[in-house]
Amino acid sequence: MVEPTLLSTLDKGVLTLTLNRPEKLNAIDNVLAAALLEELQAAPNNPEVRVIRLRGNGRAFCAGRDISAPPTERDLELVQDVAVAIVRHPKPVVAAVHGWTVGAGFEWTMDADVVVAADDARVKLPEASIGVFVTGGLVATLPAIAGLSRAKAMMLLGEEFSARQAVDWGLAHRAVPSNQLDEVSMAVCQRLAALDPTVVAHYKRVLNAVGLDRFDRAIEEESNATRMLVKALPRGT
Repeated sequence: MVEPTLLSTLDKGVLTLTLNRPEKLNAIDNVLAAALLEELQAAPNNPEVRVIRLRGNGRAFCAGRDISAPPTERDLELVQDVAVAIVRHPKPVVAAVHGWTVGAGFEWTMDADVVVAADDARVKLPEASIGVFVTGGLVATLPAIAGLSRAKAMMLLGEEFSARQAVDWGLAHRAVPSNQLDEVSMAVCQRLAALDPTVVAHYKRVLNAVGLDRFDRAIEEESNATRMLVKALPRGT
C-alpha cells in the first residue's frame, strides 16, 4: 500500500498537515503540492478547524521543489497557489520546521503566521545558484521580515543558516530542541485555537494587508521571472 504524500489529522481544533515524502526529504512534487492546496482550501469551511500546523515527516521539513525533472508551468502554479492560500487563509498557520528547510519549503514557512524551529533546522535558498527564481511571495515576505539588505544576501548568496540565526533575524518565533518540536508547536497551536477565531482572522487579515501589501505583486513578479529563467535554460536541462 502506497503512503499518501500528505498526512492530515485533526485534534482539538488543530489540523496538522504533514508533508510525507521522507525518502525525498519531503521535496515538493505536484501530487504533494496539490494535496496540500486541497486541504488548505477546504479548511475555512470546517468549523472544527481553528489552527493549521504544517510539519514534515522524517529527517527534514522540506528540501524544496523536487528537481528530478525540469520545472513546469503546473509546478509554478501549485507552489504559488499554496503560498497564497497560506497568507490569505482566515485561520492561523503555524510551521514546525526541522532538518533541511530549503527553497520552496522555506518560502512556505515565511508565508505562515508563526514559525517554530527545531535546533537542528538547516535553512538555505539555493535558487540563484541553480539558475531559477524564488517563489512563494518571498520577495515580499522576506524583506518585510528580515529587511531588504539581508533578504538580498540570503537569496543571492544562498548560504546555509541555523535555527538560532532564524530567530535572531526574525524568521522564526523560537528555536527548541528537536525532540520538543512537536510538543512546543502543538502548544502554540492550542493557544491560538483558544482565541476567538473572528478576532484572530481580523488580526491576520489586517497585519498582512498592511505588512504584506505587495504580496500579490510579488507572486506575479516571481512567476514572470521564473518563466523567463526557465525559457533561458539550455535545452535538456
